[in-house]
Amino acid sequence: MLAKLAVGAGAVVLLLSACSSQDGRYSMRNDQAPARLPTPAELATLEPRYEPLSRQGNMTSYTVFGQTYETLPTAKGYVQTGKASWYGQKFHGHLTSNGEYYDMYGLSAAHRYLPLPTYVKVTNLNNGRHVIVRVNDRGPFHPDRVIDLSYGAAYKLDMLHSGTAPVQVEALYMPPPLVMEQGQVYIQITAVRDAQRLDEVKMDMRQKYALNATTRQRDGLHRLLLGPFDENQASEWIQRLRSDGFDSAFRVSE
Repeated sequence: MLAKLAVGAGAVVLLLSACSSQDGRYSMRNDQAPARLPTPAELATLEPRYEPLSRQGNMTSYTVFGQTYETLPTAKGYVQTGKASWYGQKFHGHLTSNGEYYDMYGLSAAHRYLPLPTYVKVTNLNNGRHVIVRVNDRGPFHPDRVIDLSYGAAYKLDMLHSGTAPVQVEALYMPPPLVMEQGQVYIQITAVRDAQRLDEVKMDMRQKYALNATTRQRDGLHRLLLGPFDENQASEWIQRLRSDGFDSAFRVSE
């Protein structure tokens, strides 16, 4: 019988997605393994690539179970060793912290600090096996664990029966492309129906950051945009803006 899973990544979905444990969202009281093993297609090696930061799950800090965690502005150079756990059927098909749907058969993971998404290489230090996973969730919120792996990733590392394993986690930092494929990149700060509410914020942004700040209308909303930028500049400014408290800043193409 497989070892019981510890409380980990999926628990934060209830908090970061503003859901309640009393809404019947999860029908299972305890997590467990599925009835089948992952298929070869589901275990195909991921090819790391550049992805912009998710609009959800990248707040500069968040609090779970009374403890506050500060997220990293970049994954570049990140290496960590510690204990890995895994989560499975209880959370299958439900939202991860960055707003995607959790697929327990895929190669994904939860991490407390890394930007979402981030590709990482996880090596099982007991047997030397490794797997590349895409971090799209927050957790595990257990003091002696550093990453929570999907069922599929744990299967590739041969750690299903033990439940946990000592691992090395190495971020595979992918820089943004040097050339934009199309259009110009802007950073949207907010969108409101009352354009006058943006005037003061727009002036503050211009004065504080010396950036071009404009408002544009779409679908009945007035959007505050900074830019234009190239991809490298946009990534750097999004990280800075989010560290300054503009958690909802994200890139748009105009």
